[in-house]
Amino acid sequence: MKQSLELKIGQHLSMTPQLQQAIRLLQLSSLDLQQEVQEALDSNPLLDTPEDESRSEKSTQSLDDKERQQIQTINTDDGESSSVEASGKSTEAELAATDDTAEQWNNDIPVELATDSNWDDTFQHGPSSNSHSHSDPNTMESNDTTEESLQDHLNWQLNLTPMSTIDQLIAENIIDGIDNDGYLRTELDEILQQFQNSNNVVLQEIEMDEIEVVLRRIQQFEPAGIAARNLSECLTIQLLQLPEDTEHLHNASKIVNQYIQLLGSHDYKTLMRKMRLSEKQLQQSITLILTLNPQPGASITPNAAQYITPDVFVEKIEGFWQVRLNGDNKVNLKINNTYADMIKRADNSDDNNYLKNHLQEARWLIKSIQSRYDTLLKVSQQILERQLDFFEFGEMAMKPMVLQDIAEAVDMHESTISRATTQKYMHTPNGIFELKYFFSSHVSTSDGGAASSTAIRAQIKQILTTENPIKPLSDNKIAKLLKDEGINVARRTIAKYRESMGIAPSNERKRLL
Repeated sequence: MKQSLELKIGQHLSMTPQLQQAIRLLQLSSLDLQQEVQEALDSNPLLDTPEDESRSEKSTQSLDDKERQQIQTINTDDGESSSVEASGKSTEAELAATDDTAEQWNNDIPVELATDSNWDDTFQHGPSSNSHSHSDPNTMESNDTTEESLQDHLNWQLNLTPMSTIDQLIAENIIDGIDNDGYLRTELDEILQQFQNSNNVVLQEIEMDEIEVVLRRIQQFEPAGIAARNLSECLTIQLLQLPEDTEHLHNASKIVNQYIQLLGSHDYKTLMRKMRLSEKQLQQSITLILTLNPQPGASITPNAAQYITPDVFVEKIEGFWQVRLNGDNKVNLKINNTYADMIKRADNSDDNNYLKNHLQEARWLIKSIQSRYDTLLKVSQQILERQLDFFEFGEMAMKPMVLQDIAEAVDMHESTISRATTQKYMHTPNGIFELKYFFSSHVSTSDGGAASSTAIRAQIKQILTTENPIKPLSDNKIAKLLKDEGINVARRTIAKYRESMGIAPSNERKRLL
């Protein structure tokens, strides 16, 4: 085959660094964007914020005021002697105070110190002038952000429990195997094997009976039901700590010990037959079981609250719905004019090229952030226009909408809309929702129209709130009820929507009255 060179003309799409940066910033959440901007401020000297500029102007103005006061003092003939005289008096007072302090220190210093003495033994360090000697106790308390974990809570009780050294070591291994819900996830055989593999001869002689005795001691700790190996044992431990004269205690203990699976599947008929109880007695026993805590460790384990800061606000002002960006999340950047003025166009030195490159990066970043805000505002306005019934009447009035509908309205690609709606939140009178919440598929109706899947979920939820708990509605029955309203939904679709909302099937929703 003969090799040759050919010249062809064609077009292809390439992503410039500026476009890549704009796409990356668009899909970031507000928190990630602030972190990205802070990293850029730390690394790029050409970037600045209005706060830094105003702060520098204030400091420059204060310096100018001081210089102006000094010039006025020097140029004033009448006040020259008084100012000099006053400054002389203050200087003499400061020198006198300094001499007194030095003399006091000289008197306190011993002539000779012992060979093995320490400087701290002779002199005590006083608090520095900038130390917070009169700290507010509320401030100190607010600075202490350490939260007690479940293991800390159990170890604290362990230290107050009289035990031998071996038993305490076993207890520490058991506590380490407890998860945040309060269940012991480490098998006792594993703890025993760990001791047998130890190089300590005393630990090798530990037997399973000793580990079980220590486990029962820990199961008496607070909260009740801790260190259980399964749900049945957790509930049993809590029932054993109740007074013996508690009503229906015996039946409740028998249910959680022997028929916990039937209770979980709500098979009340089989429970009544095997327990030989009436419906009222079974209901009273279940009521007692419902007072127990299936996750005892959750009451001790700290749960950090997750806060959502909305990116846009939708509110009704004077009868008209309006969209505005959250000003608290908005990032304001500007070019540092001090460094920008240092750039020389014809200079190719390393320092000048360094400033030029960072100037270009700063301009790209500012433009990309502004483009992000413009895109977010356009998408939010289109969502408001298309889902106006949702803001007026709630989620049951939601209309079907896909990414392509918004992309065509704002003349952008679907991928851009997807990035603009990811991890972005909208504050509405109905609550805070992610922008992707407003996008849903459509289901055909009997009149030839379409209904949003979100609206169908809301209808299913409303139907289930009015069902009879003794005879809950099946998925087929719900599908028939929706068909009567003109919405054709299959049973499998109802099951999928119900599971997405975390609603149990009909056999598990059954209750006794």
